[in-house]
Amino acid sequence: MRKKNLIKRQVAAEAARIIATEGQYNYHAAKRKAASRIGVSERLALPANLEVQEALSAYLELYGGEAHRQNLENMRASAVRAMLCYESWNARLVGPVLDGTAGNHARITLHVFCDSPDQIVHHLMENKTPFSQEQRQIRWHDGRHRTLPLLVVESEPYTVELLVFDELQLRQSPPCPIDGRPQKRASHAEVSRLLKGPKPQAA
Repeated sequence: MRKKNLIKRQVAAEAARIIATEGQYNYHAAKRKAASRIGVSERLALPANLEVQEALSAYLELYGGEAHRQNLENMRASAVRAMLCYESWNARLVGPVLDGTAGNHARITLHVFCDSPDQIVHHLMENKTPFSQEQRQIRWHDGRHRTLPLLVVESEPYTVELLVFDELQLRQSPPCPIDGRPQKRASHAEVSRLLKGPKPQAA
């Protein structure tokens, strides 16, 4: 058991490095690649997503330093501006930019709420905003998968993705892919407060 736990920690650490340096934000794919590189069985050695997230936070704190903190602050500032653009659809920040694990390759992910995604599409087209349309499958609380519209907005210097939910789903956040609990969402005011929070002291 001790050896198995050690291997899981090694896989989690390597998966964290892959996410931080290679822009692979699919945790399962990062874990599989990490296990392959280390040369261990996926069936026996894949850690939980939460273990990978903890390893990622430790990696960014150790190797990211001030550059990581500055990049995170810049991304959150961009998120605040983007949320103003989509305030009509109750934009909420989620994911790595909110939880602090965003690396240089991360997207700013917003949940928006609209019974007709075409409303947002028309808004983007009227404002001549470059975007592409995709879909994303998420697992809901009942265990079933749902396919949601995803609008990917190419805005400098960061890419913003808008995951479109029905308006009623503003009241119920989907399960977090990391720990299965309701995913944390932050409003414009809450993200603004993060930016105004205390800054770390220089060593």
